[in-house]
Amino acid sequence: MVTQAPQINWNAPWWGPLRPLGEPALARWAAGTGVADALNSVSTAPVRFLPQHALTEGQAYERFIFEKRAVPTRDNLHDFLNGLIWMSYPRTKLRLNALQAQEIARDGVQSTRGPVRDAVTVFDENGAVFAAPEPLVMALRERRWSDLFGPLRPLWQQARLWILGHAALEKLVSPYKSITAHVIAAPTGLETVDQADEWLAEWLSAEKLTPKPFVPLPLLGVPGWWAENEQMSFYDDTGVFRPLRACSKPPHEPIAPEKLRLRR
Repeated sequence: MVTQAPQINWNAPWWGPLRPLGEPALARWAAGTGVADALNSVSTAPVRFLPQHALTEGQAYERFIFEKRAVPTRDNLHDFLNGLIWMSYPRTKLRLNALQAQEIARDGVQSTRGPVRDAVTVFDENGAVFAAPEPLVMALRERRWSDLFGPLRPLWQQARLWILGHAALEKLVSPYKSITAHVIAAPTGLETVDQADEWLAEWLSAEKLTPKPFVPLPLLGVPGWWAENEQMSFYDDTGVFRPLRACSKPPHEPIAPEKLRLRR
């Protein structure tokens, strides 16, 4: 049974990189095509999309993708968006998948993931890349929200933010204030999706991911992304824009690793 395609407001700024392929693929899905076929109809990805039943019982999802260069795909929004990320950031997705497959080949599929698989899953589901001037990056790392979105606000015109986490994008179909991404800081000068994809694919490694080098960023706080954040009182909500504390957890929207949807 094919799940009904959702409505997506492609004019929202976070959909910009995905819209050229996402809009026609969504139209195919809405017309009654399965998600895998809808994605394949516009795909530029280095993988094919297959119906979910291609993944037989007992096969590891990540290892299947690595060996077959094919992605088992359910008829739902989550997997549709995953397909769009494969098309838009192919080198990064191949690299993340290779890291997952290497860990599975070495350790098998355990009841709990190791630190590398854990970090890869967190980023794959909820990650973003932030290329911005150093003052913005430092304010974000130190959770100095009033500086980040106040005096430093003009610098956001020089910043670029790309969301790669398909679970984060799934939430942004119906936006709410506390949606938060796990951000990796990138060098300034990255301007395009292709540049971000190339840089990230080269940067990713087990050693760099193991300590989870992510910083939480509430996405609707990004200037220009949500009308309500034009009022500085928007950032007074400490349940979302939390101050940095020793051993503190990110704002509550990033998904706890043990709650992420495992694909096996």
